[in-house]
Amino acid sequence: MNVEMLQVADAVAREKSVERELVLEAMEQAIKTSARRTYGNRMIEAIIDRETGVISLNHVRTVVEEVEEEENDLTLEQGKELDADAEIGTEFRESLPPIELDRIAAQTAKQVINQRIREAERDRVVAEYEPRVGEMITGIVKRVERGNVYVDLGHGEAVMYREDLLPRESYRQGDRVRAYLREVRNQPKGPLVFVSRSDAGMVQKLFEQEVPEIQDGLIAIQAIARDPGSRSKIAVISTDPSVDPVGACVGMRGARVQAVVNELHGEKIDIIEWTEDPAAFVVNALAPAEIERVMVDEERNTIEVACVEDNLAIAIGRRGQNVRLASELSGWNVEIMSTGEEQEKRTVEVATAKADFVAGLDVDEDFASLLITEGFVALDDLAYCAVEDIAAIEGLDADLALEIQKRARNALLDKAMQAGASEEGESGVTLLDLEGMTREVAEQLAAREMITVEALADVAADDIADIEGLSREQAEALILVAREASGWFE
Repeated sequence: MNVEMLQVADAVAREKSVERELVLEAMEQAIKTSARRTYGNRMIEAIIDRETGVISLNHVRTVVEEVEEEENDLTLEQGKELDADAEIGTEFRESLPPIELDRIAAQTAKQVINQRIREAERDRVVAEYEPRVGEMITGIVKRVERGNVYVDLGHGEAVMYREDLLPRESYRQGDRVRAYLREVRNQPKGPLVFVSRSDAGMVQKLFEQEVPEIQDGLIAIQAIARDPGSRSKIAVISTDPSVDPVGACVGMRGARVQAVVNELHGEKIDIIEWTEDPAAFVVNALAPAEIERVMVDEERNTIEVACVEDNLAIAIGRRGQNVRLASELSGWNVEIMSTGEEQEKRTVEVATAKADFVAGLDVDEDFASLLITEGFVALDDLAYCAVEDIAAIEGLDADLALEIQKRARNALLDKAMQAGASEEGESGVTLLDLEGMTREVAEQLAAREMITVEALADVAADDIADIEGLSREQAEALILVAREASGWFE
């Protein structure tokens, strides 16, 4: 029986790929748990001899300062009676007769052993696969349930959910599958290893395997945008001027990129050279469409692209795929329009800008057109640029440029306050309408996002006392006036 127990431990360790010692410890724990049915609350220690398999049961009693459990605790005096050298913490072991495992005890022992082995398997799987997240991994399809594919990795099992498969891709039991190790999650029911063939990381790892220059660090993959099963765009850059990143990824006669396409069952791959210029990069990303004009709006993080009518469908792509992938790849919102639509939009923008300049700057239409020609298409452009940029316009000096900028800022302030007053329902009352308010103070309040009378009424004097040109007494007076205008005292 004793030898058979060691043989069972060896067999379980091999089958579950866990340490033999861990299986023996689980058996000891199971025996200890079963012994409680015989020995009650006694502190039991079960030991299996690693060489012979002999099982020893001991009752362990400990010397403590204050006895809480008479069966398991000894006072220092009792301990010294057993051993003159005993001290607090000394343990005494008394051999107990072996127990007979009935059906219930055997079932309990089996549950304890299985639980410990499952925990060991979970820890082993996590330890083995967690460091490999982000790698390509190969396994054998174990089963398919409700469209989800369960893959035998050899030392563990992975799941590939339906959305992680490529469209129209199917697997049967026994099929070999190569996928991207996306995540390892440790949870009470056991570890879950997630693999995917639709993740963008799959494309990156395939190129790393096929292109030696990527492995050597001569080429770097900067970004990937993917519509799984249909098309991917990959942006690459060379760290060596003598290496063509696009040509290296394509390979001789397209051999390298074709190997990736074959693994992805015909998914189209666009390889684009990465550049720091967002406009040039977006133009490359929209290939093969021919782009006529590009407008970059950094504030809105938007790039507007104009192309001739014949190229519009190509630039947008089927169901917007081409422009969507270009946006994802570049990190910019890409808006595509025809040259006719772009011209019409520019005409409207110029007319709006001209009207804003005439009304806000108090200038004539000819001067407004001159500002637009010089690249100023909004009051913001004039209000927050360097004065030297305005003074550089032919016929203007620094004083006139400063005056134009001042008027632009005043016009923006008036617009903001009117808009804020309308939103707050203040019947058109603005900060500039308050008694004692100056435009300089109003500008500083607007910079702090206080553009309405209600906003000023809600603050304390300490919040605005540090505004330049405003004393504490003036701050208190302005807040009081704002509260009166807001109806606080009605």
